[in-house]
Amino acid sequence: MKFLDQAKVYVRSGDGGAGAVSFRREKFIEFGGPDGGDGGRGGDVWLEAVNGLNTLIDYRYQQHFKAKTGVHGMGRNMTGAKGADVTLKVPAGTQVFEEDNETMICDMTVVGQRFLLAKGGNGGFGNQHFKTSTNQAPRRANPGLPGEEFNIWLRLKLIADAGLVGLPNAGKSTFLAAVTAAKPKIADYPFTTLHPGLGVARIDAREFVIADIPGLIEGAHEGVGIGDRFLGHVERTRVLLHLVSAQEENPGKAYKTVRAELEAYGHGLTDKVEILALSQVDTLDADARKKKVASLKRAAGRAPMLLSAVTGEGVEAVQRALMTVIAEARAQIAAPVETRWEK
Repeated sequence: MKFLDQAKVYVRSGDGGAGAVSFRREKFIEFGGPDGGDGGRGGDVWLEAVNGLNTLIDYRYQQHFKAKTGVHGMGRNMTGAKGADVTLKVPAGTQVFEEDNETMICDMTVVGQRFLLAKGGNGGFGNQHFKTSTNQAPRRANPGLPGEEFNIWLRLKLIADAGLVGLPNAGKSTFLAAVTAAKPKIADYPFTTLHPGLGVARIDAREFVIADIPGLIEGAHEGVGIGDRFLGHVERTRVLLHLVSAQEENPGKAYKTVRAELEAYGHGLTDKVEILALSQVDTLDADARKKKVASLKRAAGRAPMLLSAVTGEGVEAVQRALMTVIAEARAQIAAPVETRWEK
């Protein structure tokens, strides 16, 4: 499945149905009077955050969404039915912006959350509303009000429990493949991972979602390398697993490079809980391990965990450390809400 984290969409709510011009026609009743019903309200356009989606790829193939027009009013004072609504289903973590791609409309953070994006137009009045003492048989009815129409931008920032960060080839995809059923592309060259990947890890009958973020390099916050677009996906995570490759000549410098990019990007990334691990330790002998650990400890101010996704060393310990932080954060999740856009 392809990954798409941004899409431009046109939405239009339904027009209101027209009111009816009708008169009561019954045997033995000479002057039945007006009985034209009102038109039905146009359909609304809703956004809904749902389970089972982690990309906006569906909106590459369909960009126009129109709700139905309300049914016109009818005789015998019958009001037309409301037009059918349209619901845009998006992954949790989708932000919605106005056409300028800067002004945020809403932030869909919780599965089940619904947001009224465009309200349908009201139905027109039937001629029953226009009867007066001087006009007992009005031949006038209102058309329905038009619906709203505009373009919006959908921008996805993945909601994962844990985010994997590090320089290219730090072993992030290998770790993801080792602890989840995800099958990321793994190769011995930089930027093998070109799109964020998700996997579900399980430990002690509990599950959490891990996001494999493409490797960061110096200047990533300014768009260098793959760019700052994927740094946005780290915003939603509850904890960061920072992997530093044991094959780095200077692990301390590698650590500081990534931390500098997170700090330059802002949005509170450096305030997140960070679990630090020296990865690919199976490639080192005992002496080399000590030197690399010492370098990383000096830079980070704490000893890193040791990890090898190939041999399994430290994998369970890292998972448990992640789960501890995630469990605490989950206790504070808010319930889904239903809101509407007030322009």
